[in-house]
Amino acid sequence: MANYLITGGAGFIGSNLAQVLVENGDTVVIVDDLSMGSLANINKLNPEQVTVYQKSITDHDFMRKLLVNNHFDYLVLLGAVASVADSVVRPIETHAINCEANLNVFDVIRKHQINIKKIFFASSAAVYGNGGPTTKQETSLIDPLSPYAIDKFTTERYLLNYGKLYGLNTVAARFFNVYGPKQNPNSPYSGVLSIINKALTEDSEFALFGDGEQTRDFVYVQDVIRAVLLLLHNSNTNNNVYNIATGKSISLNKVIEIFENVYGKHLKIVRHSARKGDVKDSGADISKIQKLGFQPEYSIQEGLSAYIAAQNI
Repeated sequence: MANYLITGGAGFIGSNLAQVLVENGDTVVIVDDLSMGSLANINKLNPEQVTVYQKSITDHDFMRKLLVNNHFDYLVLLGAVASVADSVVRPIETHAINCEANLNVFDVIRKHQINIKKIFFASSAAVYGNGGPTTKQETSLIDPLSPYAIDKFTTERYLLNYGKLYGLNTVAARFFNVYGPKQNPNSPYSGVLSIINKALTEDSEFALFGDGEQTRDFVYVQDVIRAVLLLLHNSNTNNNVYNIATGKSISLNKVIEIFENVYGKHLKIVRHSARKGDVKDSGADISKIQKLGFQPEYSIQEGLSAYIAAQNI
């Protein structure tokens, strides 16, 4: 049994990860200010295994005391304002959360020489931008187009260099477009698939930015969690960064078509011009993590079916 700290643990990915850890018999401490997450995502988890603090990770003093006074085996840093658009509107405020708060965690661990088996940081495919080839390897050109992407890359570099300079065990992963149960469709900054799904279930309008031909590698959340745990528990991943995706890209128009086929009705689309800072095409080369034994289990069709089915449970 291991003890995990998950920042952003009441959010979409964090709550799904917490559920898997609890089912495995582990204990979990969650720090989440609930600005994007929800207690509803975690309220069915065994309270004897889960401790929740409704706090912001920008509360540096709280985070310091939490890290010093508890023995955590693993840290999973998911807490973030996960929105390109929001970072364009509020660059200073999102920087405090997406970068400075994490740097504080790294430095507390360094200063207090806290023994942690592995620190995982959730970076983003947004760091690649539009530069270089469409299919991104971890060594591809970095061309962040938004404050969000800049903060993700900066924090990723801080983490890996803290590992190398101060002997910490660290790993970062660039998430591509994650979707699945517990994703909040009510936020305008939420994942596009959850917003499409909500529009179809409620027969409401969907705002499409751009022509719909933008491509993404959509990865189901359960595949992401398997990848995160693999990276945490494999000693060969220390101070490295990995893509987490399926290795297959698809246009947004094609995804809408799959959704429409499942629901048997058309999506009401309202078209808008493309948003500033958005990447046109995004695809992943996942050969690096595949060498560790990772293989995505869900195709986009299988993932969407599982996602839709989970709503009825």
